[in-house]
Amino acid sequence: MILDILAHSSQYTALSPRFQAAFAFLKKFDGTAAPGKYEIDGTNLYALVQKYTTKPSAGRQFEAHLKYIDIQYVHSGRETILWAPLPALKTPTIPYDEKGEAAMYALIPDSFDINLSAGMFTILFPGDGHVPTCTWGAPSEVSKVVVKVKI
Repeated sequence: MILDILAHSSQYTALSPRFQAAFAFLKKFDGTAAPGKYEIDGTNLYALVQKYTTKPSAGRQFEAHLKYIDIQYVHSGRETILWAPLPALKTPTIPYDEKGEAAMYALIPDSFDINLSAGMFTILFPGDGHVPTCTWGAPSEVSKVVVKVKI
């Protein structure tokens, strides 16, 4: 897991040959695009534009991916993403689904809060269990982009 601001994104382009295009997309994002999927490089690299109100973490589930890295960027608003290493997630609730590219796990008490405000991103790798869209303090309207980077 990595947490930083978009202005520092050039520090991470060496991690994947696709990160440069991913961060270029995020730097051009102005918040006016409608929610939905935007292809950058077919299934190798695409963006999911989202707009929502954060909600409490109670009753939610961790998700983990196998084939994609997530770059989750908050354009406006603020949220908490719960984070835990995959080995700590002992109770699967939904086995890995190839089509949805995710497995789901029960919440655990020993997770960590990743607090994101406007201009911040986190990079979540396949070993990173996460619960996005959680309230940080009070509910917030969020404009966010999740760039999916194929490994």
